[in-house]
Amino acid sequence: MLVYLALSIAAGILAGTFTGLTPAIHINLVMALIPVLGGEPFLLLFFIVALAITHSFLDFIPSIYFGAPDEDTGLASLPGHDFLLKGLGHYAVKLSAVGSFLAVIVFLFIFPAVVFLLPAAYPFISRFLGLFLIDIAVLMIYLEKRRARASFFVLIASGFLGLASLSLPVRNNLLPLLGGLFGSSTLIYSIRSRPLIPAQLKCVPKEKVSLFRPAILTGAVSPVCALFPGLGSSQAAIISSSLGRLDRKEFLVLLGSINTLVMASSLVLVFVVGKIRTGAAAALFSLKASLPDYSIYLIVGEIFLVSIFAYFLTIFISSKLSSRIHKFDYSRISFLVLCFVSLVVLLFSGFLGFFIFFVSTFLGLLCIRLKVRRGFLMGSLLLPAIFYYF
Repeated sequence: MLVYLALSIAAGILAGTFTGLTPAIHINLVMALIPVLGGEPFLLLFFIVALAITHSFLDFIPSIYFGAPDEDTGLASLPGHDFLLKGLGHYAVKLSAVGSFLAVIVFLFIFPAVVFLLPAAYPFISRFLGLFLIDIAVLMIYLEKRRARASFFVLIASGFLGLASLSLPVRNNLLPLLGGLFGSSTLIYSIRSRPLIPAQLKCVPKEKVSLFRPAILTGAVSPVCALFPGLGSSQAAIISSSLGRLDRKEFLVLLGSINTLVMASSLVLVFVVGKIRTGAAAALFSLKASLPDYSIYLIVGEIFLVSIFAYFLTIFISSKLSSRIHKFDYSRISFLVLCFVSLVVLLFSGFLGFFIFFVSTFLGLLCIRLKVRRGFLMGSLLLPAIFYYF
Protein backbone atom coordinates (compact mmCIF):
# COMPACT_ATOMS: atom_id res chain seq x y z
CA MET A 1 0.00 0.00 0.00
CA LEU A 2 2.87 2.38 0.82
CA VAL A 3 4.29 1.85 -2.65
CA TYR A 4 0.99 2.86 -4.25
CA LEU A 5 0.76 5.94 -2.00
CA ALA A 6 4.28 6.97 -2.99
CA LEU A 7 3.42 6.49 -6.65
CA SER A 8 0.25 8.58 -6.21
CA ILE A 9 2.27 11.40 -4.66
CA ALA A 10 4.90 11.17 -7.43
CA ALA A 11 2.18 11.24 -10.09
CA GLY A 12 0.62 14.28 -8.41
CA ILE A 13 3.95 16.11 -8.34
CA LEU A 14 4.48 15.29 -12.02
CA ALA A 15 0.98 16.49 -12.95
CA GLY A 16 1.43 19.64 -10.84
CA THR A 17 4.70 20.35 -12.61
CA PHE A 18 2.95 20.08 -15.98
CA THR A 19 0.03 22.35 -15.03
CA GLY A 20 2.32 24.80 -13.25
CA LEU A 21 4.74 25.21 -16.15
CA THR A 22 2.27 25.15 -19.05
CA PRO A 23 0.74 28.57 -19.78
CA ALA A 24 -3.07 28.70 -19.66
CA ILE A 25 -3.44 25.08 -18.50
CA HIS A 26 -5.16 25.58 -15.18
CA ILE A 27 -5.21 23.05 -12.39
CA ASN A 28 -9.02 23.02 -12.47
CA LEU A 29 -8.99 21.46 -15.93
CA VAL A 30 -7.19 18.41 -14.50
CA MET A 31 -9.26 18.34 -11.31
CA ALA A 32 -12.49 18.26 -13.31
CA LEU A 33 -11.46 14.87 -14.74
CA ILE A 34 -10.79 13.18 -11.38
CA PRO A 35 -14.42 12.39 -10.38
CA VAL A 36 -15.00 11.06 -13.89
CA LEU A 37 -11.96 8.77 -13.91
CA GLY A 38 -12.66 7.27 -10.47
CA GLY A 39 -10.23 5.16 -8.47
CA GLU A 40 -9.20 4.32 -4.92
CA PRO A 41 -10.19 7.34 -2.72
CA PHE A 42 -7.01 7.25 -0.61
CA LEU A 43 -4.76 7.21 -3.67
CA LEU A 44 -6.73 10.02 -5.28
CA LEU A 45 -6.49 12.04 -2.05
CA PHE A 46 -2.69 11.90 -2.10
CA PHE A 47 -2.61 12.60 -5.86
CA ILE A 48 -4.85 15.69 -5.55
CA VAL A 49 -2.94 17.24 -2.65
CA ALA A 50 0.45 16.68 -4.31
CA LEU A 51 -0.80 18.14 -7.60
CA ALA A 52 -2.33 21.22 -5.95
CA ILE A 53 0.66 22.11 -3.77
CA THR A 54 3.24 21.51 -6.50
CA HIS A 55 1.21 23.66 -8.89
CA SER A 56 1.08 26.51 -6.36
CA PHE A 57 4.90 26.59 -6.28
CA LEU A 58 5.67 26.22 -9.98
CA ASP A 59 3.01 28.39 -11.61
CA PHE A 60 5.10 31.51 -10.94
CA ILE A 61 7.73 30.39 -13.46
CA PRO A 62 5.69 31.03 -16.66
CA SER A 63 4.24 34.16 -15.05
CA ILE A 64 7.66 35.71 -14.40
CA TYR A 65 9.63 34.41 -17.40
CA PHE A 66 6.97 34.57 -20.11
CA GLY A 67 4.29 36.92 -18.75
CA ALA A 68 1.65 34.17 -18.98
CA PRO A 69 -0.08 34.10 -15.59
CA ASP A 70 -3.29 32.53 -14.31
CA GLU A 71 -5.72 34.09 -11.83
CA ASP A 72 -3.46 33.19 -8.90
CA THR A 73 -0.24 34.68 -10.30
CA GLY A 74 -1.48 37.59 -12.40
CA LEU A 75 -0.02 40.20 -10.09
CA ALA A 76 3.35 38.41 -10.02
CA SER A 77 3.94 38.98 -13.73
CA LEU A 78 4.22 42.71 -13.09
CA PRO A 79 7.17 43.08 -10.66
CA GLY A 80 8.50 39.69 -11.82
CA HIS A 81 8.93 40.95 -15.38
CA ASP A 82 10.86 43.97 -14.10
CA PHE A 83 13.21 41.64 -12.22
CA LEU A 84 13.66 39.60 -15.42
CA LEU A 85 14.67 42.69 -17.42
CA LYS A 86 17.30 43.41 -14.77
CA GLY A 87 18.76 39.91 -15.01
CA LEU A 88 17.08 38.81 -11.80
CA GLY A 89 14.37 36.47 -13.10
CA HIS A 90 15.67 33.55 -11.05
CA TYR A 91 15.78 35.78 -7.97
CA ALA A 92 12.11 36.69 -8.50
CA VAL A 93 11.14 33.02 -8.76
CA LYS A 94 13.18 32.23 -5.67
CA LEU A 95 11.36 34.95 -3.73
CA SER A 96 8.00 33.45 -4.70
CA ALA A 97 9.22 29.95 -3.79
CA VAL A 98 10.44 31.17 -0.42
CA GLY A 99 7.01 32.72 0.08
CA SER A 100 5.29 29.46 -0.82
CA PHE A 101 7.36 27.48 1.65
CA LEU A 102 6.85 30.20 4.26
CA ALA A 103 3.11 29.71 3.75
CA VAL A 104 3.38 26.05 4.69
CA ILE A 105 5.18 26.96 7.94
CA VAL A 106 2.51 29.59 8.69
CA PHE A 107 -0.19 27.04 7.87
CA LEU A 108 1.18 24.57 10.42
CA PHE A 109 0.98 27.27 13.11
CA ILE A 110 -2.54 28.48 12.26
CA PHE A 111 -3.97 25.02 11.53
CA PRO A 112 -5.67 24.72 14.96
CA ALA A 113 -7.33 28.11 14.49
CA VAL A 114 -8.45 27.21 10.96
CA VAL A 115 -10.05 24.01 12.27
CA PHE A 116 -11.61 25.26 15.50
CA LEU A 117 -12.10 29.05 15.27
CA LEU A 118 -12.65 29.98 11.63
CA PRO A 119 -15.89 28.00 11.14
CA ALA A 120 -17.41 29.68 14.20
CA ALA A 121 -16.41 33.13 12.93
CA TYR A 122 -17.78 32.51 9.43
CA PRO A 123 -21.32 33.95 9.98
CA PHE A 124 -19.94 37.13 11.60
CA ILE A 125 -17.28 37.75 8.95
CA SER A 126 -19.70 37.20 6.07
CA ARG A 127 -21.95 40.04 7.29
CA PHE A 128 -19.27 42.69 6.89
CA LEU A 129 -17.16 41.31 4.06
CA GLY A 130 -18.88 43.38 1.36
CA LEU A 131 -18.21 46.63 3.25
CA PHE A 132 -14.64 45.54 3.92
CA LEU A 133 -14.02 44.95 0.19
CA ILE A 134 -15.45 48.40 -0.62
CA ASP A 135 -13.03 49.92 1.91
CA ILE A 136 -10.16 48.09 0.20
CA ALA A 137 -11.19 49.45 -3.23
CA VAL A 138 -11.47 53.01 -1.85
CA LEU A 139 -8.08 52.69 -0.16
CA MET A 140 -6.48 51.50 -3.41
CA ILE A 141 -7.81 54.58 -5.24
CA TYR A 142 -6.80 56.93 -2.42
CA LEU A 143 -3.20 55.70 -2.47
CA GLU A 144 -2.97 56.52 -6.21
CA LYS A 145 -3.07 60.29 -5.80
CA ARG A 146 -1.42 61.17 -9.11
CA ARG A 147 -3.50 58.83 -11.28
CA ALA A 148 -6.60 58.47 -9.13
CA ARG A 149 -9.08 59.10 -11.98
CA ALA A 150 -7.40 56.73 -14.41
CA SER A 151 -7.04 54.10 -11.66
CA PHE A 152 -10.72 54.47 -10.77
CA PHE A 153 -11.68 54.04 -14.44
CA VAL A 154 -9.57 50.89 -14.81
CA LEU A 155 -10.93 49.44 -11.57
CA ILE A 156 -14.58 50.05 -12.54
CA ALA A 157 -14.17 49.03 -16.19
CA SER A 158 -12.47 45.77 -15.26
CA GLY A 159 -15.10 45.23 -12.56
CA PHE A 160 -18.00 45.46 -15.00
CA LEU A 161 -16.09 43.30 -17.47
CA GLY A 162 -15.73 40.73 -14.70
CA LEU A 163 -19.44 40.91 -13.90
CA ALA A 164 -20.30 40.39 -17.57
CA SER A 165 -17.86 37.51 -17.94
CA LEU A 166 -19.06 35.71 -14.82
CA SER A 167 -22.72 36.21 -15.79
CA LEU A 168 -22.43 34.86 -19.34
CA PRO A 169 -22.64 31.12 -20.14
CA VAL A 170 -18.91 30.80 -20.73
CA ARG A 171 -16.99 27.67 -19.80
CA ASN A 172 -13.94 28.28 -17.61
CA ASN A 173 -14.88 31.97 -17.56
CA LEU A 174 -11.83 33.11 -15.58
CA LEU A 175 -9.51 31.79 -18.28
CA PRO A 176 -10.40 34.36 -21.00
CA LEU A 177 -10.99 37.15 -18.49
CA LEU A 178 -7.69 37.03 -16.63
CA GLY A 179 -5.79 35.55 -19.53
CA GLY A 180 -6.52 38.74 -21.46
CA LEU A 181 -6.11 41.26 -18.65
CA PHE A 182 -2.75 39.96 -17.46
CA GLY A 183 -1.51 37.44 -20.01
CA SER A 184 -2.05 38.45 -23.63
CA SER A 185 -1.83 42.19 -22.92
CA THR A 186 1.61 41.68 -21.36
CA LEU A 187 2.66 39.45 -24.26
CA ILE A 188 1.51 41.94 -26.91
CA TYR A 189 3.28 44.76 -25.10
CA SER A 190 6.46 42.65 -25.03
CA ILE A 191 6.16 41.91 -28.77
CA ARG A 192 5.69 45.60 -29.59
CA SER A 193 8.44 46.90 -27.34
CA ARG A 194 10.87 44.09 -28.30
CA PRO A 195 12.58 43.91 -24.91
CA LEU A 196 16.14 42.66 -24.78
CA ILE A 197 16.33 40.02 -22.08
CA PRO A 198 19.79 40.26 -20.51
CA ALA A 199 21.82 37.31 -19.32
CA GLN A 200 20.40 36.33 -15.97
CA LEU A 201 22.65 36.52 -12.94
CA LYS A 202 23.67 33.11 -11.64
CA CYS A 203 24.18 34.39 -8.10
CA VAL A 204 21.09 36.01 -6.61
CA PRO A 205 21.54 39.04 -4.32
CA LYS A 206 22.45 38.16 -0.76
CA GLU A 207 20.57 41.09 0.73
CA LYS A 208 18.10 40.14 3.41
CA VAL A 209 14.40 40.23 2.67
CA SER A 210 12.01 40.68 5.57
CA LEU A 211 9.68 37.69 5.89
CA PHE A 212 7.89 38.90 9.00
CA ARG A 213 5.36 41.24 7.39
CA PRO A 214 4.47 38.87 4.50
CA ALA A 215 4.04 36.02 7.02
CA ILE A 216 1.74 38.04 9.30
CA LEU A 217 -0.37 39.38 6.42
CA THR A 218 -0.63 35.95 4.81
CA GLY A 219 -1.70 34.24 8.02
CA ALA A 220 -4.30 36.92 8.74
CA VAL A 221 -5.94 37.18 5.31
CA SER A 222 -5.48 33.92 3.37
CA PRO A 223 -7.60 31.51 5.51
CA VAL A 224 -10.52 33.96 5.35
CA CYS A 225 -10.22 34.27 1.56
CA ALA A 226 -10.08 30.47 1.28
CA LEU A 227 -13.40 30.31 3.10
CA PHE A 228 -15.39 32.60 0.82
CA PRO A 229 -16.32 32.19 -2.85
CA GLY A 230 -15.26 35.05 -5.06
CA LEU A 231 -12.10 35.67 -3.04
CA GLY A 232 -8.82 34.10 -4.01
CA SER A 233 -5.09 34.62 -4.04
CA SER A 234 -5.18 37.85 -6.02
CA GLN A 235 -7.83 39.44 -3.81
CA ALA A 236 -5.95 38.30 -0.72
CA ALA A 237 -2.81 39.95 -2.14
CA ILE A 238 -4.69 43.20 -2.80
CA ILE A 239 -6.10 43.22 0.75
CA SER A 240 -2.76 42.33 2.33
CA SER A 241 -0.70 44.85 0.36
CA SER A 242 -3.25 47.55 1.20
CA LEU A 243 -2.96 46.76 4.89
CA GLY A 244 0.85 46.91 4.84
CA ARG A 245 3.10 48.79 2.44
CA LEU A 246 5.61 46.32 1.01
CA ASP A 247 8.53 46.73 -1.34
CA ARG A 248 8.68 44.63 -4.53
CA LYS A 249 10.74 41.84 -2.99
CA GLU A 250 8.36 41.50 -0.05
CA PHE A 251 5.41 41.65 -2.45
CA LEU A 252 6.69 38.65 -4.45
CA VAL A 253 7.20 36.74 -1.19
CA LEU A 254 3.66 37.71 -0.21
CA LEU A 255 2.20 36.50 -3.52
CA GLY A 256 3.95 33.14 -3.29
CA SER A 257 2.89 32.77 0.32
CA ILE A 258 -0.75 33.67 -0.28
CA ASN A 259 -1.03 31.46 -3.36
CA THR A 260 0.05 28.35 -1.45
CA LEU A 261 -1.75 29.14 1.81
CA VAL A 262 -5.10 29.77 0.09
CA MET A 263 -4.70 26.44 -1.68
CA ALA A 264 -3.70 24.56 1.49
CA SER A 265 -6.51 26.14 3.52
CA SER A 266 -9.10 25.29 0.86
CA LEU A 267 -8.10 21.61 1.00
CA VAL A 268 -8.55 21.48 4.78
CA LEU A 269 -11.79 23.49 4.88
CA VAL A 270 -13.49 20.83 2.76
CA PHE A 271 -13.36 18.55 5.79
CA VAL A 272 -13.94 21.28 8.40
CA VAL A 273 -16.98 23.14 7.04
CA GLY A 274 -17.62 21.50 3.67
CA LYS A 275 -16.75 24.68 1.76
CA ILE A 276 -15.58 24.30 -1.84
CA ARG A 277 -13.27 27.15 -2.87
CA THR A 278 -10.92 25.65 -5.50
CA GLY A 279 -11.02 22.94 -8.13
CA ALA A 280 -8.80 20.79 -5.91
CA ALA A 281 -11.24 21.26 -3.03
CA ALA A 282 -14.13 20.26 -5.30
CA ALA A 283 -12.29 17.07 -6.27
CA LEU A 284 -11.68 16.27 -2.58
CA PHE A 285 -15.32 16.97 -1.77
CA SER A 286 -16.38 14.27 -4.26
CA LEU A 287 -14.23 11.79 -2.29
CA LYS A 288 -15.16 13.03 1.20
CA ALA A 289 -17.84 10.40 1.89
CA SER A 290 -15.36 7.60 1.19
CA LEU A 291 -12.59 8.96 3.42
CA PRO A 292 -12.19 8.69 7.23
CA ASP A 293 -12.23 11.76 9.51
CA TYR A 294 -8.49 11.60 10.16
CA SER A 295 -7.83 12.30 6.47
CA ILE A 296 -7.44 15.98 7.36
CA TYR A 297 -4.24 15.17 9.28
CA LEU A 298 -2.91 13.14 6.37
CA ILE A 299 -3.49 16.18 4.15
CA VAL A 300 -1.52 18.45 6.50
CA GLY A 301 1.40 16.01 6.63
CA GLU A 302 1.48 15.58 2.87
CA ILE A 303 1.34 19.34 2.31
CA PHE A 304 4.51 19.75 4.36
CA LEU A 305 6.39 16.89 2.67
CA VAL A 306 5.39 17.84 -0.89
CA SER A 307 6.26 21.50 -0.28
CA ILE A 308 9.87 20.58 0.51
CA PHE A 309 10.22 18.72 -2.79
CA ALA A 310 8.29 21.40 -4.72
CA TYR A 311 10.56 24.16 -3.38
CA PHE A 312 13.77 22.53 -4.62
CA LEU A 313 12.10 21.51 -7.89
CA THR A 314 11.06 25.13 -8.51
CA ILE A 315 14.57 26.42 -7.81
CA PHE A 316 16.13 23.75 -10.06
CA ILE A 317 13.85 24.40 -13.05
CA SER A 318 14.17 28.17 -12.70
CA SER A 319 17.97 28.02 -12.54
CA LYS A 320 18.09 25.94 -15.75
CA LEU A 321 15.66 28.26 -17.52
CA SER A 322 17.37 31.46 -16.37
CA SER A 323 20.69 30.34 -17.84
CA ARG A 324 19.12 30.01 -21.31
CA ILE A 325 16.30 32.58 -21.49
CA HIS A 326 18.56 35.35 -22.87
CA LYS A 327 19.55 33.13 -25.81
CA PHE A 328 15.98 32.91 -27.08
CA ASP A 329 14.19 35.37 -29.32
CA TYR A 330 11.91 36.72 -26.61
CA SER A 331 9.51 38.41 -29.05
CA ARG A 332 9.09 35.11 -30.92
CA ILE A 333 8.54 33.26 -27.64
CA SER A 334 5.95 35.85 -26.61
CA PHE A 335 4.19 35.43 -29.97
CA LEU A 336 4.14 31.63 -29.67
CA VAL A 337 2.84 31.80 -26.09
CA LEU A 338 0.18 34.32 -27.22
CA CYS A 339 -0.95 31.95 -29.99
CA PHE A 340 -1.03 29.03 -27.55
CA VAL A 341 -3.04 30.95 -24.93
CA SER A 342 -5.48 32.15 -27.62
CA LEU A 343 -5.95 28.57 -28.85
CA VAL A 344 -6.53 27.28 -25.32
CA VAL A 345 -9.13 30.01 -24.70
CA LEU A 346 -10.92 29.14 -27.93
CA LEU A 347 -10.91 25.40 -27.17
CA PHE A 348 -11.93 25.56 -23.51
CA SER A 349 -14.14 28.69 -23.47
CA GLY A 350 -15.62 28.84 -26.99
CA PHE A 351 -16.20 31.82 -29.25
CA LEU A 352 -17.99 33.84 -26.57
CA GLY A 353 -15.05 33.28 -24.25
CA PHE A 354 -12.69 34.35 -27.01
CA PHE A 355 -14.66 37.60 -27.36
CA ILE A 356 -14.20 38.24 -23.63
CA PHE A 357 -10.52 37.42 -24.09
CA PHE A 358 -10.30 40.04 -26.87
CA VAL A 359 -12.02 42.76 -24.80
CA SER A 360 -10.00 42.01 -21.66
CA THR A 361 -6.79 42.13 -23.73
CA PHE A 362 -7.75 45.60 -24.98
CA LEU A 363 -8.45 46.77 -21.42
CA GLY A 364 -5.12 45.37 -20.24
CA LEU A 365 -3.30 47.27 -22.99
CA LEU A 366 -5.25 50.44 -22.13
CA CYS A 367 -4.13 50.06 -18.51
CA ILE A 368 -0.50 49.93 -19.67
CA ARG A 369 -1.07 52.94 -21.92
CA LEU A 370 -2.54 54.96 -19.04
CA LYS A 371 0.41 53.95 -16.84
CA VAL A 372 -1.94 52.64 -14.18
CA ARG A 373 -0.75 49.88 -11.84
CA ARG A 374 -2.22 46.68 -13.23
CA GLY A 375 -3.24 45.57 -9.78
CA PHE A 376 -6.35 47.70 -10.47
CA LEU A 377 -7.34 45.19 -13.14
CA MET A 378 -8.17 42.84 -10.26
CA GLY A 379 -11.35 44.90 -10.02
CA SER A 380 -12.55 42.21 -12.45
CA LEU A 381 -12.87 39.91 -9.43
CA LEU A 382 -13.13 42.46 -6.62
CA LEU A 383 -16.32 44.11 -7.91
CA PRO A 384 -18.17 40.80 -8.54
CA ALA A 385 -17.20 39.72 -5.01
CA ILE A 386 -18.67 42.96 -3.60
CA PHE A 387 -21.91 42.39 -5.51
CA TYR A 388 -21.99 38.79 -4.31
CA TYR A 389 -21.78 39.72 -0.63
CA PHE A 390 -24.45 42.39 -0.96
